[in-house]
Amino acid sequence: MDERTAAVQRMQDYIAQHLHERVTMADLAGVALFSPWYAYRLFREMTGLTPAAYMRRLRLSRSAMALKRDARSVTETAFAYGFGSVDGYVRAFCREFGRTPGDFSRSPSPITLFHPYGVQYRQPRKDTIDMDTMQYLYVTPIHKPRRKAIIKRGTSADDYWTYCEEVGCDVWGKLLSMDSLCGEPVCLWLPAAYREPGTSTYVQGVEVGVYYDGPVPDGFDVIELPEADYLMFQGQPFAEADYGEAIQFVEHAADRYDPSVLGYRWSTRSPRIQLEPKGERGYIEFRPVQAK
Repeated sequence: MDERTAAVQRMQDYIAQHLHERVTMADLAGVALFSPWYAYRLFREMTGLTPAAYMRRLRLSRSAMALKRDARSVTETAFAYGFGSVDGYVRAFCREFGRTPGDFSRSPSPITLFHPYGVQYRQPRKDTIDMDTMQYLYVTPIHKPRRKAIIKRGTSADDYWTYCEEVGCDVWGKLLSMDSLCGEPVCLWLPAAYREPGTSTYVQGVEVGVYYDGPVPDGFDVIELPEADYLMFQGQPFAEADYGEAIQFVEHAADRYDPSVLGYRWSTRSPRIQLEPKGERGYIEFRPVQAK
């Protein structure tokens, strides 16, 4: 990471850690180790938002999930997330999501949440890595029931980066607002049977119950997935700056793994599944298998 990127990353980290507090430009300049004027310019250049707009959008999105998850009133939520008045919070919420917070609390259908990524992750890591630097990998058999997946297709993407170029990175924000069987969105590599002509192998979505008949966002499709066995590959926890190496290690290990030692062979009938890389739990990927 160059010095400028590291400075903006520190500002993003500081905002995330102090989201319920008053954060000033002087605070951000202090962690950036630049003047307030230069720190402000850097932040806007690299994130596309002013620090104030970035904090407002992040607070609104976190407050929306609190309204959905917690038994808090709109008033309590507004003040908990740093808004000076309930009226100001309601107006900001409406501008961001097109709904009032009260309406969303009563009927939390999918909205597009602001889910910013650190500037240090904006470009894929291309450098060669030493696989021996990673110490361990867990391999666990997992059984998934018959279910549905609500997905957003791309056109020709076969990985996260090309998918973002085709569809945009805001899809994940909408998925985060939706309930999922596993508690979080998923990325899937679809077998040919689940792809439509002119659509991508790689998609993002949420897994829901097989009898789900709730709302489906515009532009999303619903597919039904069969009962299936998987091997879950989970790497060790990693520093966020090392996410690229962590993903490559797990993928490389999974590619070389022989499932016959557990009585399986690889299957092409179900999608390969990826969870969002999070340093505290290690990178997780599911590869479909079937009994030998």
